[in-house]
Amino acid sequence: MSPEEFVIPVPSRPVVPVGCGGLFPVRRIFCVGRNYAEHAREMGGDPSRESPFFFMKPADAVWHPGDADARWPYPPATHEVHHEVELVVALRAGGRELSFEEAAEAIYGYAVGLDMTRRDLQAEAKAKGRPWDVAKGFDASLPISVILPKAGEVLRGGQIGLEIDGAPRQRGDLAQMIYDVPAVIAEISRYWRLAAGDLILTGTPAGVGPVRPGERIRAWVEGVGELAFVVGEAA
Repeated sequence: MSPEEFVIPVPSRPVVPVGCGGLFPVRRIFCVGRNYAEHAREMGGDPSRESPFFFMKPADAVWHPGDADARWPYPPATHEVHHEVELVVALRAGGRELSFEEAAEAIYGYAVGLDMTRRDLQAEAKAKGRPWDVAKGFDASLPISVILPKAGEVLRGGQIGLEIDGAPRQRGDLAQMIYDVPAVIAEISRYWRLAAGDLILTGTPAGVGPVRPGERIRAWVEGVGELAFVVGEAA
């Protein structure tokens, strides 16, 4: 065996379909917390005093439903999984210490995503001062639509929402984000070197709540697209 040979099979690269054809290879997934004022309040925060904070999901957290009848795999070790609809930004470039202008130029496109959260495990982690990984980074914790290419375009408004079995649960507008898309990208680049292939979840409006097996989820972002699937049985 030569030193250059891999000692185990090389894992497949997580990808997300692109609306015009092709696949977007996922490098890393960044998430910003409490970026809508009303959601910050419903989670016990004060939007007037908090700086943006971030957490991550593994690249293979992405899950793309083939159609509206696809069944999202309800995760194990939890009895309370919550939906959080978000605008997802896909990057075509990156760097460190990006200006707002450079951040905008790094945008490849957008998708609709759900930051699925094991809320009971998150509450336990918060109470004990532990990381959120077990609550946020589980398998298929990022259901995501196809990516709509919008190179260098900044979305500053548009409705975002989610309904379950036709009943509205989350409603908001991208204009309500505390930190807009370029500001979020630029802030993340203070801490990590961003690169093509990175995905960024930009926060969720108020109204987060539980999902249950058998329910039909439909989420959308105006001007981007929608995401629909059925919640599968608990593991």
